[in-house]
Amino acid sequence: MSASSLDHDSSTTHLSYEKLTMLLQRIFIRHGTSESVAQVLAENCASAERDGAHSHGVFRMPGYVSTLNSGWVNGKAVPIVDDVASGFVRVDAANGFAQPALAAARALLVSKARSAGIALLAIHNSHHFAALWPDVEPFADEGLVALSVVNSMTCVVPHGADRPLFGTNPIAFAAPRADGAPIVFDLATSAIAHGDVQIAARKGERLPPGMGVDSLGQPTQDPKAVLEGGALLPFGGHKGSALSMMVELLAAALTGGNFSFEFNWSDHPGARTPWTGQLVILIDPSKTAGQNFAERSQELVRQMHAAGLRRLPGDRRHRTRAKSQEAGIEIDAKDLRLLRELAEG
Repeated sequence: MSASSLDHDSSTTHLSYEKLTMLLQRIFIRHGTSESVAQVLAENCASAERDGAHSHGVFRMPGYVSTLNSGWVNGKAVPIVDDVASGFVRVDAANGFAQPALAAARALLVSKARSAGIALLAIHNSHHFAALWPDVEPFADEGLVALSVVNSMTCVVPHGADRPLFGTNPIAFAAPRADGAPIVFDLATSAIAHGDVQIAARKGERLPPGMGVDSLGQPTQDPKAVLEGGALLPFGGHKGSALSMMVELLAAALTGGNFSFEFNWSDHPGARTPWTGQLVILIDPSKTAGQNFAERSQELVRQMHAAGLRRLPGDRRHRTRAKSQEAGIEIDAKDLRLLRELAEG
């Protein structure tokens, strides 16, 4: 079943975060994950849906299911955590998902960051199929600065090239601030996220100019042409392309993971999850000189607002989160029926 099976109609319902998480956990367990893996993935997916990141919420569930059913990923993998240096943690995800690997190493990583002021986590042999900001935001809630990169499957043409090589290769950053939610952003180094292209194709919408090319390498605003033999472009031309290259080096070469072009899932029909790597860097700002970091972050926010900026990165997400917590998470009725079918079938 493809992600495009999540078609929408005008009928919606509302679920609490807890109920949606439990439903998603049932789906993951039903299709071959352990209970611990199901919990981590369900919370991640439900968080994205709660916060309005629909391209990484329940929209992803058919892709998770088809991937698990294909045998491409090990849903019961037990990550192997290796304490390799004073500020370096390495995790072999054992052909499982990246988020359980992060969860397994989290306590050690935080401890090292608190002790040394900075620590690095290198995850390899892993699959990441979700939004990246949920990986870093919890660290900022604890007063830490976090930066993470992950590479994905080949679907982006480097600037000046004539064929796809890089993945969408997102970068996520989170920092604490006084008197407000952490500053958090998550951006793809492609001009548009791959999931957003899939959603546009499903809705019959056109893409903005400059997002992608068709199978002949010609510019197109047709999302289906991008998905069916075409490719995405990096944002900002050579600048986004350079950042995407950096992500490949940090998330794959440095961690021991696969580059976006180094895996082949052709023997696993239905596979959707990139088999790559992830890097997480944590910094303890309490070690810095001068004023409290969170207060300095807040001062920057004040000045940004004074300069006329009306919306900070993450503001819409937090507004949507607050609305979801009050009224429940809005789920399309067809999507909910499909989720229940996946949980039972």
